[in-house]
Amino acid sequence: MGEDLTGLDDAEVERRIAEIRERMRPLEVDLARLRGERDVLLTEQRRRNRLVARTSRADLKAAMREGRHPTIAELVAAADSGSLDDYVYNLKTGGEVRLGFPGARAQSLAFTDGVSIAQAADLAEAARLYAAGWQLGAPGRPGVRVHFAGSRQERVIAADEVYARPGDRGQG
Repeated sequence: MGEDLTGLDDAEVERRIAEIRERMRPLEVDLARLRGERDVLLTEQRRRNRLVARTSRADLKAAMREGRHPTIAELVAAADSGSLDDYVYNLKTGGEVRLGFPGARAQSLAFTDGVSIAQAADLAEAARLYAAGWQLGAPGRPGVRVHFAGSRQERVIAADEVYARPGDRGQG
């Protein structure tokens, strides 16, 4: 609207506003109908995505129960080299986690000899510490420190409750 509106009286401004609102009403009805159709389709898309996720998680849990994926303790005991990033780690409940501290640039495993603590940044170092008799965890706290990707939530989990499966880069 390039016209100068300062010369219009209040009644004319009110009339124009009412006219525009009247022209908008059918468009708003159409827009509400379209939003409803979109929301029904988005609901169906979420239902399908959740079904895929539920099925995938159930398949993963079945594979872990059947022994197709080693626990982190079994992986460390059998490994002699490789990157921790070659694997994806899941709790026995199926939730995906990363190893080590939240916010760390790289995944790591902590080992203890009962007094000291050492961090293994790869499977070769983990295998060396394991062969030397060190156990996963910290003094007085056996287990594996894990965190949920993208969160600050972390905990120490028993080494037989964290499973490793080959990731996109995995050779294992």
